[in-house]
Amino acid sequence: MATKTVNTDLLITEIIKGIEDVKGENISILDLREIENTVCDYFIICDGNSNTQVSAISGSIQKGVSKAIKDKPWHVEGESNAEWILLDYVNVVVHVFQKPIRDFYNIEGLWGDAKITNIENSYQ
Repeated sequence: MATKTVNTDLLITEIIKGIEDVKGENISILDLREIENTVCDYFIICDGNSNTQVSAISGSIQKGVSKAIKDKPWHVEGESNAEWILLDYVNVVVHVFQKPIRDFYNIEGLWGDAKITNIENSYQ
């Protein structure tokens, strides 16, 4: 089976675009490359205000990435209740939360050693 390599920077750019297209908020990129035994290189975390918006963010990311770079997530979890949807693009894992769920799980706190970049939303 041939594996195709995806440019991680391009993937991250398309994911951010997908989030912003449907007004996802509080976007953070966690760079995990300097941490030992991590499952991927980056987490991208954002939140939406309802399960409808969380679903829309997830759909927007998948559609944008598929169209721009012909890639799709290796695995998707959480679409049924849309409180926390996880999109696994192997090197990049996206977490789309409803705000209270994000606060509860505090992934940024759990990965405190990661280099965190917060993305300013252009529409706020």
